[in-house]
Amino acid sequence: MNPRRSLAGLRRDWTRLGQADPLWAVCVDRAKQGGRWDIAEFLASGRAEIADALADLDRLGMCARRDDALDFGCGVGRLTVALTAYFGSVTGVDISPSMLGHARKLHAASPRCRFVLNDRLDLQAFPSSCFDLVYSSLVLQHIPTALAGGYLAEFVRVVRPGGAIVILVPEAHLRTLRGSVYAYAPHRLIGLIQRTAYGYPAPMRMHTLPGSRVRNLVEPHGARVVASIPKVAYGGHWRMMEHFIVSGGAQGQRQDGGSTVSSGGSYVVDRPSRINRP
Repeated sequence: MNPRRSLAGLRRDWTRLGQADPLWAVCVDRAKQGGRWDIAEFLASGRAEIADALADLDRLGMCARRDDALDFGCGVGRLTVALTAYFGSVTGVDISPSMLGHARKLHAASPRCRFVLNDRLDLQAFPSSCFDLVYSSLVLQHIPTALAGGYLAEFVRVVRPGGAIVILVPEAHLRTLRGSVYAYAPHRLIGLIQRTAYGYPAPMRMHTLPGSRVRNLVEPHGARVVASIPKVAYGGHWRMMEHFIVSGGAQGQRQDGGSTVSSGGSYVVDRPSRINRP
């Protein structure tokens, strides 16, 4: 795999998706395809997701300082603008110029949001220790695992000591027909099926990122997975997990009586997601 070629392909595909049907590409729902997302409903889903994540951060005793946040893979800014209810300044970063163009228009009246193009293999546009939270929801799944590992290392670099990283990613493919196709079929075939059978303007690749892999990627850089929370309302054909990662020496506090300690030193909260994402 050539990393730069892979990144160029991602930029091409997500630019095309942003040009053709940006809201649907962010929240895939066949009933909403073809520009049928109601914008108020779309933005409300972002506020609900962020409220849920911030409530979990509070329960875990994480991310006490809330000045600056980064939304990695922001798309049209659905979560970026929602984060401004909790942080003084929020930066959305994306690889797709077309997505960012929609984000800037959609949130022109939100001065605490800014949107930055990043089509590099790193986040060198940002200095070290400049964000209190790095949030990335259902983005790393579209990036080959080797590249996703590089971005996770960058998340640790740009977050302040004691800050938090929150990522929502697929843990594993489910044993459904579609889940099995994504698990075993070549990416070219998956892209062909998506375009011809489902009408995708461009392919959306899916990669899993198990919790053990997340721990192995962040721990060498001085971060630690504090909690992993199943998100059963997401994904359909994937088992989804939201990982809460602390940077530096700060300790996340276990405050949920329904959680169980895992062998990796983090814990899994035994409760379903309260969010219904399309």
